[in-house]
Amino acid sequence: MNNRDLHYGRIAVPMMRSGFVHLSEKTVDKEVVFEGRIITVRKDKAELEDGSVVGRELVIHSGGVCVVPLTNDNKVIMVRQFRYAFGEPLLEIPAGKLEKGEEHRSAALRELEEETGAHCGRFEYLGVCYPSVAYLTEKIHMYLARDLEFGSSHTDAGEFLDVLEVPLDEAVQMVMDGKIPDAKTQIALLKTKMIVDSGK
Repeated sequence: MNNRDLHYGRIAVPMMRSGFVHLSEKTVDKEVVFEGRIITVRKDKAELEDGSVVGRELVIHSGGVCVVPLTNDNKVIMVRQFRYAFGEPLLEIPAGKLEKGEEHRSAALRELEEETGAHCGRFEYLGVCYPSVAYLTEKIHMYLARDLEFGSSHTDAGEFLDVLEVPLDEAVQMVMDGKIPDAKTQIALLKTKMIVDSGK
Protein backbone atom coordinates (compact mmCIF):
# COMPACT_ATOMS: atom_id res chain seq x y z
CA MET A 1 0.00 0.00 0.00
CA ASN A 2 1.28 3.52 -0.75
CA ASN A 3 0.10 7.12 -0.72
CA ARG A 4 -1.50 6.66 -4.15
CA ASP A 5 -4.07 4.29 -2.62
CA LEU A 6 -7.56 5.31 -1.53
CA HIS A 7 -9.00 3.56 1.53
CA TYR A 8 -12.55 2.27 1.80
CA GLY A 9 -12.90 0.60 5.19
CA ARG A 10 -10.08 -1.94 5.26
CA ILE A 11 -9.76 -2.17 1.47
CA ALA A 12 -7.13 -0.17 -0.41
CA VAL A 13 -8.17 0.87 -3.92
CA PRO A 14 -5.28 2.09 -6.14
CA MET A 15 -5.58 5.44 -7.92
CA MET A 16 -6.05 4.94 -11.68
CA ARG A 17 -4.41 6.54 -14.65
CA SER A 18 -6.57 9.09 -16.45
CA GLY A 19 -9.25 7.41 -18.56
CA PHE A 20 -9.12 4.08 -16.74
CA VAL A 21 -11.74 2.57 -14.49
CA HIS A 22 -10.48 0.49 -11.56
CA LEU A 23 -10.51 -3.27 -12.28
CA SER A 24 -10.86 -2.85 -16.02
CA GLU A 25 -8.82 -3.76 -19.10
CA LYS A 26 -8.82 -2.32 -22.62
CA THR A 27 -8.62 -4.66 -25.60
CA VAL A 28 -5.93 -3.40 -27.99
CA ASP A 29 -5.69 -6.35 -30.41
CA LYS A 30 -7.71 -9.45 -31.38
CA GLU A 31 -6.64 -12.52 -33.36
CA VAL A 32 -8.92 -15.47 -34.17
CA VAL A 33 -6.83 -18.66 -34.09
CA PHE A 34 -9.60 -21.25 -34.42
CA GLU A 35 -13.23 -21.15 -35.51
CA GLY A 36 -15.29 -24.28 -34.95
CA ARG A 37 -18.93 -25.30 -34.95
CA ILE A 38 -19.44 -24.54 -31.24
CA ILE A 39 -16.52 -22.36 -30.14
CA THR A 40 -14.12 -19.74 -31.45
CA VAL A 41 -10.66 -19.40 -29.91
CA ARG A 42 -9.11 -15.94 -29.83
CA LYS A 43 -5.77 -14.47 -28.72
CA ASP A 44 -6.11 -10.88 -27.56
CA LYS A 45 -3.82 -8.22 -26.15
CA ALA A 46 -5.16 -6.10 -23.31
CA GLU A 47 -3.88 -2.93 -21.68
CA LEU A 48 -4.01 -3.01 -17.88
CA GLU A 49 -4.57 -0.23 -15.34
CA ASP A 50 -0.82 0.39 -14.98
CA GLY A 51 -0.27 0.74 -18.74
CA SER A 52 1.29 -2.69 -19.29
CA VAL A 53 0.00 -4.95 -22.09
CA VAL A 54 -0.64 -8.65 -21.55
CA GLY A 55 -1.90 -11.57 -23.60
CA ARG A 56 -5.41 -12.94 -23.07
CA GLU A 57 -6.67 -16.25 -24.47
CA LEU A 58 -10.43 -16.51 -24.93
CA VAL A 59 -12.88 -19.25 -25.82
CA ILE A 60 -15.95 -17.61 -27.37
CA HIS A 61 -19.23 -19.50 -26.88
CA SER A 62 -22.79 -18.50 -27.80
CA GLY A 63 -24.11 -19.47 -24.38
CA GLY A 64 -26.34 -22.18 -23.01
CA VAL A 65 -29.35 -23.10 -20.93
CA CYS A 66 -30.22 -25.69 -18.31
CA VAL A 67 -33.46 -26.76 -16.65
CA VAL A 68 -34.37 -28.42 -13.35
CA PRO A 69 -37.52 -30.42 -14.20
CA LEU A 70 -39.21 -30.97 -10.82
CA THR A 71 -42.14 -33.35 -10.40
CA ASN A 72 -45.02 -32.75 -8.00
CA ASP A 73 -43.43 -35.16 -5.52
CA ASN A 74 -40.10 -33.27 -5.65
CA LYS A 75 -38.14 -35.58 -7.92
CA VAL A 76 -35.71 -34.13 -10.44
CA ILE A 77 -35.68 -35.48 -13.98
CA MET A 78 -31.96 -35.85 -14.72
CA VAL A 79 -29.89 -37.18 -17.59
CA ARG A 80 -26.71 -39.23 -17.64
CA GLN A 81 -24.53 -38.92 -20.72
CA PHE A 82 -20.94 -39.50 -21.74
CA ARG A 83 -18.84 -36.34 -21.67
CA TYR A 84 -15.92 -36.70 -24.04
CA ALA A 85 -13.82 -33.95 -22.41
CA PHE A 86 -13.71 -35.88 -19.14
CA GLY A 87 -13.92 -39.41 -20.53
CA GLU A 88 -16.82 -40.51 -18.34
CA PRO A 89 -20.62 -40.43 -18.05
CA LEU A 90 -21.89 -37.55 -15.89
CA LEU A 91 -25.21 -36.98 -14.14
CA GLU A 92 -26.68 -33.60 -15.08
CA ILE A 93 -29.89 -31.69 -15.50
CA PRO A 94 -31.15 -31.21 -19.09
CA ALA A 95 -29.11 -28.58 -20.89
CA GLY A 96 -27.92 -27.37 -24.25
CA LYS A 97 -26.41 -24.51 -26.21
CA LEU A 98 -28.17 -21.49 -27.62
CA GLU A 99 -28.70 -21.55 -31.35
CA LYS A 100 -27.87 -18.41 -33.31
CA GLY A 101 -30.40 -15.70 -32.48
CA GLU A 102 -32.30 -17.94 -30.05
CA GLU A 103 -33.80 -16.47 -26.88
CA HIS A 104 -32.74 -18.37 -23.75
CA ARG A 105 -36.24 -19.04 -22.40
CA SER A 106 -37.30 -20.65 -25.69
CA ALA A 107 -34.06 -22.63 -25.80
CA ALA A 108 -34.59 -23.97 -22.29
CA LEU A 109 -38.14 -25.10 -23.11
CA ARG A 110 -36.81 -26.76 -26.25
CA GLU A 111 -34.10 -28.64 -24.35
CA LEU A 112 -36.60 -29.74 -21.70
CA GLU A 113 -38.82 -31.32 -24.35
CA GLU A 114 -35.99 -32.76 -26.42
CA GLU A 115 -34.18 -34.51 -23.57
CA THR A 116 -37.07 -35.52 -21.28
CA GLY A 117 -40.25 -35.27 -23.38
CA ALA A 118 -41.70 -32.92 -20.77
CA HIS A 119 -43.84 -29.80 -21.02
CA CYS A 120 -44.41 -27.61 -17.98
CA GLY A 121 -47.13 -25.45 -16.51
CA ARG A 122 -44.73 -23.28 -14.50
CA PHE A 123 -41.36 -22.05 -15.71
CA GLU A 124 -39.20 -19.94 -13.41
CA TYR A 125 -35.93 -18.19 -14.23
CA LEU A 126 -33.16 -19.04 -11.74
CA GLY A 127 -30.55 -16.63 -13.06
CA VAL A 128 -27.33 -16.95 -15.01
CA CYS A 129 -23.98 -18.53 -14.19
CA TYR A 130 -20.53 -18.01 -15.71
CA PRO A 131 -18.99 -21.53 -15.66
CA SER A 132 -15.35 -20.55 -16.19
CA VAL A 133 -14.70 -16.83 -15.85
CA ALA A 134 -10.96 -16.74 -16.60
CA TYR A 135 -11.14 -17.52 -20.32
CA LEU A 136 -14.64 -18.69 -21.37
CA THR A 137 -17.38 -16.26 -22.49
CA GLU A 138 -20.22 -18.78 -22.06
CA LYS A 139 -23.20 -17.74 -19.94
CA ILE A 140 -25.65 -20.44 -18.84
CA HIS A 141 -29.23 -19.41 -18.11
CA MET A 142 -30.94 -21.62 -15.53
CA TYR A 143 -34.64 -22.46 -15.18
CA LEU A 144 -36.93 -24.42 -12.88
CA ALA A 145 -39.79 -26.31 -14.57
CA ARG A 146 -42.81 -27.52 -12.57
CA ASP A 147 -46.28 -28.94 -13.21
CA LEU A 148 -44.78 -31.36 -15.71
CA GLU A 149 -46.59 -33.38 -18.37
CA PHE A 150 -44.67 -35.98 -20.34
CA GLY A 151 -44.68 -36.95 -23.99
CA SER A 152 -41.91 -38.38 -26.17
CA SER A 153 -38.33 -37.15 -26.08
CA HIS A 154 -36.41 -36.56 -29.29
CA THR A 155 -32.71 -36.02 -28.72
CA ASP A 156 -30.33 -34.61 -31.32
CA ALA A 157 -28.53 -36.89 -33.76
CA GLY A 158 -25.49 -38.41 -32.08
CA GLU A 159 -26.83 -37.68 -28.59
CA PHE A 160 -27.20 -40.71 -26.33
CA LEU A 161 -28.42 -40.37 -22.77
CA ASP A 162 -30.31 -42.06 -19.95
CA VAL A 163 -33.20 -40.22 -18.30
CA LEU A 164 -33.84 -40.90 -14.62
CA GLU A 165 -35.69 -39.52 -11.61
CA VAL A 166 -33.73 -38.52 -8.53
CA PRO A 167 -35.37 -37.17 -5.35
CA LEU A 168 -34.38 -33.52 -4.90
CA ASP A 169 -32.91 -34.08 -1.43
CA GLU A 170 -30.86 -37.00 -2.74
CA ALA A 171 -29.59 -34.95 -5.70
CA VAL A 172 -28.55 -32.11 -3.37
CA GLN A 173 -26.76 -34.59 -1.12
CA MET A 174 -24.93 -35.95 -4.18
CA VAL A 175 -23.79 -32.40 -4.92
CA MET A 176 -22.52 -31.98 -1.36
CA ASP A 177 -20.77 -35.38 -1.50
CA GLY A 178 -18.96 -34.50 -4.74
CA LYS A 179 -20.88 -37.04 -6.82
CA ILE A 180 -22.23 -34.40 -9.22
CA PRO A 181 -19.24 -32.35 -10.45
CA ASP A 182 -21.08 -30.45 -13.19
CA ALA A 183 -21.19 -26.76 -12.19
CA LYS A 184 -24.50 -25.73 -13.75
CA THR A 185 -26.23 -28.74 -12.21
CA GLN A 186 -24.81 -27.97 -8.77
CA ILE A 187 -25.92 -24.33 -8.84
CA ALA A 188 -29.39 -24.95 -10.25
CA LEU A 189 -30.10 -27.82 -7.83
CA LEU A 190 -29.04 -25.79 -4.79
CA LYS A 191 -31.17 -22.84 -5.92
CA THR A 192 -34.12 -25.17 -6.46
CA LYS A 193 -33.68 -26.66 -2.99
CA MET A 194 -33.78 -23.18 -1.44
CA ILE A 195 -36.95 -22.32 -3.38
CA VAL A 196 -38.70 -25.55 -2.36
CA ASP A 197 -37.66 -25.20 1.28
CA SER A 198 -39.00 -21.63 1.32
CA GLY A 199 -42.42 -22.90 0.31
CA LYS A 200 -42.53 -21.00 -2.98
